[in-house]
Order: sequence, then structure tokens, then C-alpha cells
Amino acid sequence: MAAVKYIFITGGVTSSLGKGIIAASLGKLLQARGYRVTIQKLDPYINVDAGTMNPYEHGECYVTEDGAETDLDLGHYERFLDITTSQANNVTTGKIYHTVITKERKGAYLGKTVQVVPHITDEIKHTIFALGEAGQYDFVIIEIGGSVGDIESLPFIEAIRQIRWHLAPADFLSIHLTLIPYLRAVQELKTKPTQHAVKQLQAAGIQPNVLICRTEKPLPPSIREKLSLFCNITPDAVIEAMDISTIYEVPLLMRQEKLDEQVLTQLHLPLTPAPDLASWKVFLNKLMHPQKTLRIGLIGKYTAIPDAYKSIQEALTHAGAYHDCQIDLQLISFEVLQEDNIVQSLAPLQAILIAPGFGTRGIEEKIRAIQYARETQLPLFGICLGMQCAVIEFARNVLGWQEAASTEQSPQTPYPVITLTDTQQDVVQKGGSMRLGEQSCQLTPGSKAAEIYGTTRISERHRHRYEFNNKYLKDFGNAGMVVTGTHPETGLVEIVELAEHPWFIGTQFHPEFKSTPLRPHPLFVSFLQAVKTLVH
Repeated sequence: MAAVKYIFITGGVTSSLGKGIIAASLGKLLQARGYRVTIQKLDPYINVDAGTMNPYEHGECYVTEDGAETDLDLGHYERFLDITTSQANNVTTGKIYHTVITKERKGAYLGKTVQVVPHITDEIKHTIFALGEAGQYDFVIIEIGGSVGDIESLPFIEAIRQIRWHLAPADFLSIHLTLIPYLRAVQELKTKPTQHAVKQLQAAGIQPNVLICRTEKPLPPSIREKLSLFCNITPDAVIEAMDISTIYEVPLLMRQEKLDEQVLTQLHLPLTPAPDLASWKVFLNKLMHPQKTLRIGLIGKYTAIPDAYKSIQEALTHAGAYHDCQIDLQLISFEVLQEDNIVQSLAPLQAILIAPGFGTRGIEEKIRAIQYARETQLPLFGICLGMQCAVIEFARNVLGWQEAASTEQSPQTPYPVITLTDTQQDVVQKGGSMRLGEQSCQLTPGSKAAEIYGTTRISERHRHRYEFNNKYLKDFGNAGMVVTGTHPETGLVEIVELAEHPWFIGTQFHPEFKSTPLRPHPLFVSFLQAVKTLVH
């Protein structure tokens, strides 16, 4: 069996250059040539995972099928490669130290002094090699978070240096992503920051094989030659990464720059067959040439940072392309939805999506928006907390239970229509303790949900503690809010619908995590179909 190839992607000059998109795009190109590819993210923060982090800190918390709460880049990996990731695909400094300290407490190191080198670096290497040794992949692409020179990243960089000497030269490749700033005052692209970033990497013992340069202006041959000279790489290994309008263009841009050919050549692999990107190009063509625009309002409490709802935005983009529609997504903070301006704020919208979240802030404002959508027959999609708010709104304004609430916000409410699940009653530790990951759902035959999915048995990903209180099932059903999806074993409510409404569905799960460009999620497709029909 051929040896697994390991490709490491580091960043320099600044963070947030798009290492995740580059990793996913390279993976897409290799996959399109017939190779089996997975991607791993090494995050230098000390949190064990992203589950307890505020979205303002790190953007969306992405959830895998096996219940890992991860960095949002894993969403890019799954969407671009149409693969399933797992706990093993996201490794943090916190997770590494937690493992090492647990081993030390058990006496696994036989009394030795536990140190960053070799014990921490050995554990990092173990998590990297474990993916490759599973025998499922030809390529393992490893993205290292942050920038070279960050003190937090040093153990990861050192582990990569060591890995270089564990592998044959044809099984190891280092890609460095940097920024080439354009100084408008002198109208020049400047290479000095990149030269310093590469020197920092070289000082750590790693020579990059490929240099990818983020830039807002094309790189002339003179710049490529200069970078080649000072960074000790060949000119054709200097790859231009121009700013573009959509992340889904990046695989084609990297193909145009021959990144995949450069990688295959340096790893001593054939350049044939050429990558088959036909279906990706069809999707991109539909995305870039929409026939109409749909104006959707996303109401949440983290709207100041778009990455907080990254998967929802991408799922809407996928479904929009399916319908030849551009999505004009209006990120609406709950703070603007006061009682005296609710109509003014929401009237321009053609549909509303109530976003997931936690805590008490914004609940009443979301409930006002849901009432507006229900009474004006505006399509509404509620996800997780969004579904729970829809249940509360219905209880108050249709069933007449004015004090109805979730026990998360009002522990003493006389109508706890949303409450903690039985398994969450005694949970004290917050990290990794929610209802997480893939769960089955039984759909009611003949329901809108069953019609949308085309089946009565589905599975979706979850991230929550609170649930619909089944004590009130009959009351809601008699009044017109019907439960059409439940967990087959526990009876926990997964989907609610309003029968007398053009499109009003709430899901306790997160459908956005399973949407990809080539397989848009059926709920998002149906949601936009309803919007498209109503705006004709």
C-alpha cells in the first residue's frame, strides 16, 4: 500500500488569511483527481474544544456527526470535500495537554519529568499520524491555526519539524500562506513581511516547499522571482491567491495557479488524471449568475460577527444556487426589534430565519419577530433556540398562556413549554455535556417534513440542552402547531410545523451542518422554494 502523504499548511504575517479555505480547496483538487483526502485542524488555544467559547471570540462552533464541538474550518472541509469529519479532525492545545496530564496522573510516563519536548510534541504527532494510519486516506492535510511566531503555536511547529524526519521526503510537504500587502501611497506590492514570516518558519527548522500569497493585486514575475530568491523556493512554487467574490471560486483559482500540480510534482506523483470539477463548475455558474434575489432576514444575537452563523449562511447559499437565486441576507440584531418598530424592521423581508443561541438576551425580540411572521404568513424557519422561541410564541399568543417560557430564561414559569431534558438535569460541567452530534428522527407520514425529506426516517446533528416539554403535546396539536418529527426512542420533539401557513417549520436540530454545495439541505431548499413562490 502506498504511503500516506502529509501536507502541512502554516500561516504568516497575519491570521485570518484563509488557511482553511486553501486547505479545503487543495483537498478538493486532489479529491477530484481520485485521491482519498481528509483535513485536520490544529488549534493553538488552550480550550479543550470550541464548545464553551463565545461566537464573538472564534466564530461559529461547528458540530460533527460524532458530537465534536469544533472550529468552523471543519465546516469548510466538509462542504468542499463532501466528507464527514470527527473528533480526530480538530485538535487543540487544550486537548493535547489534557491527554498528557491525564496520562501523567495515571503514571503512564513511569516517573519521568513531563515536558513540552518530547511529551507534548509526541502527543501532537500521535494525533496527526493516527488519521493517516487508519488506512482510509491517501492525503492528510493539516492546517495549523494562528501565525508562525505566535507563542501558542510553537509546540505544533516543533512537532511538524520532527515529523519531517519521520517521513520519506516524498511523503512530506510544507505550504506557507502569507500576505503580500499593497501600499497605495507608493502603488507597490511589498514582499518584506513575507520574507520575515518565512525566515521565522526556517528558524523553527521548517523550509516551506510552496508559498501561497494572498494579494489584492496580481503578482508580476519580478515579485515571484524575488520571493523565490529570498524564500529559497522555485518561482513556480510561488502561488498567487487573489481576493475574489466567493470562497467557492478558490478551488478553480488554485487549479489555474497549478497548486495541485505543484503538490503532486513535489510528492513524486503523476499529474494524470486531471481533476474532474464539472459538477463544481455547474454549482459555481449557478451561484455567479442568479436569476433573482431573495431577501432573507436572519435574526440573532451575534449578528455583529457574520462568522457566528457561517453554516447557516452557506446552507442558504447552496439552496439559493439550487434555485438560481442570490440570497440578500440581512443580519438583524434582536436589539432593533422593539415593539414600536417591528413592522418597519421586518416588512422589507421576504422570509425570516430565527438563529440558534443560548441565554436570555434577545428572546422577547425573537418572539415578536415570530409572531409577525405567523400572523402575516411570512415564511419562517426556526433552528434550535429558534424552534423553542416559536413554541413559546405560539403558547402565549395562540394558546393564551401569557407566562409561557423556557426554564432556561424563566425557571419558575407556570407553563414550562421548553425545559431541560432528563439527561441534562444534573449536569454541572458545561464543556462537551450537551446533546451533541448525530441523532435519529422519525417523521410523521404525510407531514410537510416527510414530504421535504422524501422519507420518514432521518438523522441530523444536535447541540442543545433544552427541549419541547412533551406534557403539552396535545394542547399544541389541537391548536394547530403539530409535532412532525420525534426521536424514535426517547420521544423528544425534533420538528414542529404550522399546518395553516405557507412555510413555518422549527427544528431542534441544526440542518445547516449537513448542507454542501453539491447536496444542499432539503429543508433549506424547501424554505427558499416557498419564498421564491410567494415573491412571484
